[in-house]
Amino acid sequence: MTDQVKLSQYSAILLENARHYGVTDEDVLAAIRTGDLAAFSQAEREHYTYETFLSYAKEHGEELERAVQEGYRITFNTNNGLKNWIAITFDLKPGIDFNAAEGLVDGLILTGEQAEKLRKALASNWHIADEKDTADGHKELTLRLRGM
Repeated sequence: MTDQVKLSQYSAILLENARHYGVTDEDVLAAIRTGDLAAFSQAEREHYTYETFLSYAKEHGEELERAVQEGYRITFNTNNGLKNWIAITFDLKPGIDFNAAEGLVDGLILTGEQAEKLRKALASNWHIADEKDTADGHKELTLRLRGM
């Protein structure tokens, strides 16, 4: 068994933002292999630009190709970064679909598959403090910053 790929919060958010806006994993893998960022143009937003996505990952030893294929764990989550990652990854709206406060995310309702993705990606400075099954078969999660 190989070690789980680790990605910075920055790279994880950019990857999930690209997926959110319809960039396929095949397109991401092709961009990683060729260095051609054209596939990311549809995902470009004010705070989500891709000109340094590949160079940042390379400079920091991130294995983007494996992350796309196998999944990843975020190295460190800030409060805002986790809120944004959840919103982008699961197409949810903070303050409507879940609550995010200092050191706490609650009211987060995900499918079993989404909950598993969160569990695998969540940085070790956060943990799932509570998990309940909902009547419709989803999971209601509470996340806490460790030490709070």
